[in-house]
Amino acid sequence: MARSLLVTLDLFSALIDSRTGGSAALARITGGPGERLYDVWDAANKASQRDLATWVPFAEHCRRALTAAYAEVGIARDPDADTGRLLDSVGGWPLWPDVPEGVPALAARARVGVLSNVDDAVFARTRVAPLVDDADVLTSERLRAYKPAPEIYLRARERAGGRLVHVATSARDVRGALAAGIDVVRLRRPGHRLDPEGATPQVEAADLPEVARLLG
Repeated sequence: MARSLLVTLDLFSALIDSRTGGSAALARITGGPGERLYDVWDAANKASQRDLATWVPFAEHCRRALTAAYAEVGIARDPDADTGRLLDSVGGWPLWPDVPEGVPALAARARVGVLSNVDDAVFARTRVAPLVDDADVLTSERLRAYKPAPEIYLRARERAGGRLVHVATSARDVRGALAAGIDVVRLRRPGHRLDPEGATPQVEAADLPEVARLLG
């Protein structure tokens, strides 16, 4: 077993079907269609993480993004209160089908962790939390940086204490990790496509069992 190798996985695209879970939660919270609101909120959230020069908690990015999304979509609700409801709901967001068995199979070959733009408290609510060792959970709160900035990937590699391979799905995660010089396995998931203008990873996998085979 390669204990000198840490394999990190992205939380909200590689492991969790966040669009399905987040859209359903926003539909319950607002009583309206969730998909459009989720897409606007998600884009604003990622832009906030990318553009803000100083670190703030993930929950604050989410609050700012929901405020902007409500204004754009035309929803008259309290975004502060609804951000709490949205983040409280992450425990119900579904895992991709291969995750419950795929993560333990991967852990038989290497240390397995998570590298994610998230607060510790939010991560602890997810269905992923029981599947990984807390010592290898590398959140933005712990690393004080956000994807796609190179700092988060470089600090993750320092924490790994050996070789780091990052399993990424979203275009910005793939692009950020490659730009930082991190080894990447691109895990294909529905609804996620690579940036045609961006760097292309040399290794791709259809599911977590294939990731395990590639590492083996």
